[in-house]
Amino acid sequence: KSISNVTTMKNTHLGHSLTTVRPPYSILHGINCISNSGIRMAACIAIIGKENSAKYIKCASQRIALQFHYKIHTSIDIIEEKLNVGNKAATDSRELFLGLLYSTEEHKIFGYAPNTKVKFVVVLPSSNASFRDNDVRMMFRKLHLAYSNAVCNPFYLPGDEIISK
Repeated sequence: KSISNVTTMKNTHLGHSLTTVRPPYSILHGINCISNSGIRMAACIAIIGKENSAKYIKCASQRIALQFHYKIHTSIDIIEEKLNVGNKAATDSRELFLGLLYSTEEHKIFGYAPNTKVKFVVVLPSSNASFRDNDVRMMFRKLHLAYSNAVCNPFYLPGDEIISK
């Protein structure tokens, strides 16, 4: 393990330091899609819990964050609709990547729903036509991996909001 991957945390209840190993990236690395032309970024990402409550929402622009919150909460209904279509047997073999949920003039909203009933939403600018489905799938895979590492942390309490540094 490299030095940058080890973090010392102060436990206030016990009064001594605990050393934990964190992944070398944070949740925010899930929104970056690296290609040959450089780094392209999503406008907003969200992790929605089992009860359709937001566990993590991060927007590139905080001044229009409320607009993104609305788009994300609107996309939850579309995700639920897509997940409820079909029978129970098809659920086991279904694709995790839900594809384009809907688009507006400014943004395209994509969804991803693993079998854990947690939902991932990525909002991309519509003007950036260079994003292909494979690029978006890769973003969701990275985001899913980062989420899995975050909830597997022994200091994470299930159901709590996820905070990225």
